[in-house]
Amino acid sequence: MKHILIKIFLIIIILDLVNSNIQPCFSQTISKKQQYKIDSLSAIINNPNSHDTSLAVAYVNLSEIIYLTNPDTMLPLCNKTRAIAERVLANNPPLSIKQSLLKSLGLALNNIGYVYSYQGNITKALRYYNKSLKIREEIGDKRGIAESLNNIGNIYDNQGDIIQALGYYYKSLKIQKEIGDKEGIANSLNNFGSIYYNQGDISQALGYYHKSLKIREEIGDKSGIALSLNNIGSIYDNQGDISQALGYYHKSLKIREGIGDKRGIALSLNNIGFIYKKQGNTPKALGYYHKSLKIQEEIGDKRDIAISLSNIGRIYYKQGKLIKAKKYALRSMNIVKEIGYPKNIKISAKLLSQIYEKENKGMQALGMYKLYITMRDSIINEANDKAIAKQEAKYEYEKQKVIDDAAHDKKILLEQEEKAKYQIINYAIGGGLLLITLFLFFVFNRLRITSKQKKEIEEQKGIVEKAHFKLEEKNTEITDSITYAKRIQSAILPPDNLLKEHLPDSFILYKPKDIVAGDFYWLEASTSLSPTTNKNLILFAVADCTGHGVPGAMVSVICNNGLNRSVREYGISNPAKILNKTREIVIQEFEKSEEEIKDGMDIALCTLEGNKLSYSGANNPLWIIRKGEIKETKVDLSAGTSTKKHITYHQEHDLSLIEVKADKQPIGKFFAETSFTTHTIYLQKGDSIYIFSDGYVDQFGGEKGKKFKPKAFRELLLSIQKETMDKQKLLLDIAFEKWRGNIEQVDDVCVLGIRI
Repeated sequence: MKHILIKIFLIIIILDLVNSNIQPCFSQTISKKQQYKIDSLSAIINNPNSHDTSLAVAYVNLSEIIYLTNPDTMLPLCNKTRAIAERVLANNPPLSIKQSLLKSLGLALNNIGYVYSYQGNITKALRYYNKSLKIREEIGDKRGIAESLNNIGNIYDNQGDIIQALGYYYKSLKIQKEIGDKEGIANSLNNFGSIYYNQGDISQALGYYHKSLKIREEIGDKSGIALSLNNIGSIYDNQGDISQALGYYHKSLKIREGIGDKRGIALSLNNIGFIYKKQGNTPKALGYYHKSLKIQEEIGDKRDIAISLSNIGRIYYKQGKLIKAKKYALRSMNIVKEIGYPKNIKISAKLLSQIYEKENKGMQALGMYKLYITMRDSIINEANDKAIAKQEAKYEYEKQKVIDDAAHDKKILLEQEEKAKYQIINYAIGGGLLLITLFLFFVFNRLRITSKQKKEIEEQKGIVEKAHFKLEEKNTEITDSITYAKRIQSAILPPDNLLKEHLPDSFILYKPKDIVAGDFYWLEASTSLSPTTNKNLILFAVADCTGHGVPGAMVSVICNNGLNRSVREYGISNPAKILNKTREIVIQEFEKSEEEIKDGMDIALCTLEGNKLSYSGANNPLWIIRKGEIKETKVDLSAGTSTKKHITYHQEHDLSLIEVKADKQPIGKFFAETSFTTHTIYLQKGDSIYIFSDGYVDQFGGEKGKKFKPKAFRELLLSIQKETMDKQKLLLDIAFEKWRGNIEQVDDVCVLGIRI
C-alpha cells in the first residue's frame, strides 16, 4: 500500500511539473527520507486549499531536494515561489505572512543565482545573489545572509578576483561561527582551502580540506563529504600520489552516485579520467572524459563542459590528431571567453597555442601563448598573496581572541564559585549558631516574618515585571521611530544613480555611528546655474553637523535645507557665498527657539565646471592628489581669494597632495564670524579629489588605542591611487575596520572621492 501511495504522489508531481513546462527526472537514488519529503511537499502543492505561504515554501524546498538529480527543474520551481511571493507582497500582507514570504523569496532568488552560475551567466548570477542578500539582510536571516555572501565570494573566486572573494568568504564565516552553522562553516573552510590550493600552498589547502571533512562527517552532509574527498584527492593528485588520489576520487564518486548528484558525478569522472591520462591509459581516460562531458551537457554546466572539452582536446593533441584536438579546444575557448574564468582561459589558450604551433601558424600560436601568459600571471600575483596573509592573520587573531576570552570567563566563573562556596559555609555556620541559640524563642516569629516577606517579594516582583514589560515596549517604539527617521534622513541624501550620473568615477564611504547620523553628503547639478558657459555646473559637499545619532540627524536636516535654499531659492553658485547664506538661514532657524542654540556644521563645499574646481570650507579641508612633483607656482589659484597660508603640499614618490585649508569657523553662531573664502584650482586629467568629515581621522584604534590622524589618512590615500575609485572605497573601509578593531566607532564617517 505504501509503494502505491508513493507512485500516486510521484504521478501528481510529474503532472504538475508538466503543466509548468518542467521536465521531471527523479533518480532511483532518492533516499526514503527524501522521498517522504517529496510526498509531503507534493501534497501541499496539489491541495487547492493550501495557503500561499505554504505553496511558496513547498516549491522552493522541492527545488532544493531534486536539483542534484535534475538541476534543470530548480529554475522553474524557484520562479513559481518568486511569482507567489511577489504577487502576495504587492498587497501588503500582515507582518507574519510577509516575513515567511520574504524568507522563501530570498532562498528562491539565491537558487536562481546558483543555476545561472553553473550555466556560466555570471552577470545574472551576481544580480540574483545580491537580490537574495538584500532580502535576507532585511529580515535578519543570518544563515541565509552567510549563504549569499559565500555564493558571491565563489563567483569572484572563479573569476580570479581573490581579494573580493576573501572579503565575502570571511564575512560569511564570521556569521556562521556566530550562529553555530556547522554546514556553513564547513563550506567556508573548504573555500579557503581551494584558494590556498589555487595559490600553490598545498600544505595549508590540505589542512583546511581535512577540517571541512571532519565537520561534514559529524553532521552527515553526504554531498559535502563527497566534495571534501574529491578536493583531498586533488591534493594527492597534485603531489603525484596516484594511488591515494584515485582512492579518494572513487570514494567521492560512490557517494555522489548514491545521492544522484549529477554535477558531482561528472566532476569525479573527469578527475578519474585525468589520473588514467597521467598513467598513460589514454582509452580509459577518454572514456571517463566523454562520460563526464555527456552529463555536463545534460545539465548545462558551462564551466565544467569547457574543462572536459579541453581535457579531451589535449589527449587528441598528444595522439597527433590535430583536427579533433583543435575542434575541442576551440569549443572550450568559446565557452570560457563567454563566462570569463581566467583559470580556464589559461588552460584553453595554452592548448590552442601548441596546436597552432604544430600547424605552423606562428602568429596565431603567439597570440594564444600571450593570452596564456596574461591569464597565468593574473591568477597568482603579489596582491593576492598579501590579501590571503591579511585575511589569515585576521581570522587567526579572532580565533585566538575567542579562546582567550573563553579561558578568562572560565577563570572568573571558578573564582565566583569559590567565593560563593565560602560565603555559603560562613552563612551556614552563623545561621546554625543563631538557630541553636534562639530556636525556642523565635521559630514562630521567624516563620511569620518569612511569610510576610515572601508576599512582599512576590508583589515587588510583579511590579518589576510590569515595569520591565513597559520599558521593553517603549524601547521598541523608540527603536522603530529612529529606524523610520533613518528612512526620512536617507531621502535627503543623493541617490547612488544620481551620484554616478554626474560624478561617474567616484565613491561615497558613508558609515553612520548610530541608526541615524549627523554627517551627510549633498549634490546639486544644473546648467542654469552656469550662465557664462555651456558646461554643466556640479555642486557637491560633505558636511558634519554637531553631534551624532538623533540630535545630529535633526541638525543635519536643518543644515541640508539651508544649502538647498541658498542654491535653489537664492540662485547662488559661488561656494563662499553659498556658505555665507547657509549660515544666515541656519542661525535664523535656531533663533526661533526660546533657548540659545549654538549647533551648526563643518563642511567642505565644491563646484565643478569642466576642469575648474572652486572650493570653500568651514573647518573641513579639500585634498587633491596629482601625479608628479608640484611647485607652488604651478597651482593656478583665483586671484584675490587664496594665499600661501591656505595651501600645503605633500610629496611622496611620484605623487603630490595639495591640501587647501578651510576657514576656521563653523556654519552657525561663532564669536569671530567672517565671510567665507573661495579657492579656485584648475584640475588636470587623472587628478583625484577628496572631501571628508573628521570621523575617519578621529577614530581610536590600533595597538595603542590612539586616533588614526590626518597624516595616516593622507598616506593611506596616496598608497591606493593606482586602484579604481570603487576599489579605493573597499580598501578605505577595510583599513577603517581593521584600525577600529573591537573599539566602538566614535563618530559618523563620510568620505567622498572623485577622479577627473
